[in-house]
Amino acid sequence: MSSRVVIIGGDAAGMTAAATLRRTLPEGDEVVVLERGGWTSYSACGIPYWIAGEVAEPQDLVARTAAEHVANGIDLRLGVEATAIDPARRTVTFRDPDGSVDVLTYDRLVIATGAEPVRPALPGIDGTGIYGVQTLDDGQALIDGLAAGPGSVVVVGSGYVGLEIAEACVIRGFDTTVVERGSAPLAIVEPLLGTQIAEAMRGRGITLRVGTNVTGFALDASGQVEGVMTDGGTLAADLVVLGLGVTARSALAAQAGLPLGVKGGIVVDEHQRVIGFPEMWAAGDCVVSKDRVTGEQIHLPLGTHANKQGMVAADSLSADLLDREPSLTFPGVVQTAITKFCSLEISRTGLGEQQARDAGFDPVMVHVETTNFAGYMPGAGTMTVVMVADRSTRRLLGAQIVGAEDAALRIDVAATALAAGLAVDDVVMLDLAYAPPFSSVWSPIQVAARAMVKALRG
Repeated sequence: MSSRVVIIGGDAAGMTAAATLRRTLPEGDEVVVLERGGWTSYSACGIPYWIAGEVAEPQDLVARTAAEHVANGIDLRLGVEATAIDPARRTVTFRDPDGSVDVLTYDRLVIATGAEPVRPALPGIDGTGIYGVQTLDDGQALIDGLAAGPGSVVVVGSGYVGLEIAEACVIRGFDTTVVERGSAPLAIVEPLLGTQIAEAMRGRGITLRVGTNVTGFALDASGQVEGVMTDGGTLAADLVVLGLGVTARSALAAQAGLPLGVKGGIVVDEHQRVIGFPEMWAAGDCVVSKDRVTGEQIHLPLGTHANKQGMVAADSLSADLLDREPSLTFPGVVQTAITKFCSLEISRTGLGEQQARDAGFDPVMVHVETTNFAGYMPGAGTMTVVMVADRSTRRLLGAQIVGAEDAALRIDVAATALAAGLAVDDVVMLDLAYAPPFSSVWSPIQVAARAMVKALRG
């Protein structure tokens, strides 16, 4: 007898699962994807570069079109919003583009609803001209808003999205202010690195207000934003972008009684199966993941994880339908991330010093200044590397990099070492590639690891 798999959400996790299932399941089985937006399989991480004009068209961010998915045998329905899940009846209620409501039964369900921007309940936040950026439609709305030529742009928050959107606005010539409640931008990195980022932002003409809390938004009589109210006064703003992070888009899961964890993420096992709901899987930005350093559950929405989790969910689901053992598991994450501000590259993995302390470790932190390749080579640039390790076990706990071109990707050495549970002594002895045009004789991560070994000696 044929089976029907319904997938809610048609971006990274959802379409990876759909494509994998379509290749794996018998031809008679149905793979149905309900996507509330008008796009599928696109790079949300590329949206700031589209806004900046570095990517010409939104279509350039699409990895595979809807037509291609349909041609591969996937029943993809765009503009269709799932509104309810009934686990007992195995049904999904949905709203069609014309507003009509219908019900679809399923044999197995995958939830890949993604994340949504944080919008705190502040006065005026629903005014015209205040944008969040999560989808291609969000990006188009912001581009349209910028096309009107606002005299002043305020970005609230200086996390990854806030930083990238601020850069995009500066590239396009807008008077840009960034408001950050912390003491330095990009709070996920150590303050000494945040100071370097702040200097780069101010060097590009951005007005940076740190230690500033937003209390609301001033609107004119028509409801258009005209200012950002803070505890230090009101900032003029013709356009506002919210860069306050995201939470899991899990209202459907909550209404269906599914278990939720940090930031509303759906709780799943190592096969992406929803705990307590054997006919359901979940993947991507709507789930929590295991932190491989601490063992705790965290919410870390990134496309890299979403694609892997979609693949793992499809493997487990198809194994369930085909009566075999699953062959894949998702082992968790080490919180690796990378971005840039103009020519300044930024990356991090694992835990910062305070995170490590909060997790129960006895952290030691060092920082070193080094070069991206041999200092005598033309174009050699500098970078700062921060490293955190546990005092008693000497285990590597985290690393961060800020520096010139070709600096940030060096973080992958530390990320791999974290995943393997290596001690800093092991990192020093790694056999890494060296030639003067590519690296110094000690790679940047190893320079930091050597400094850590010395620090641990006391």
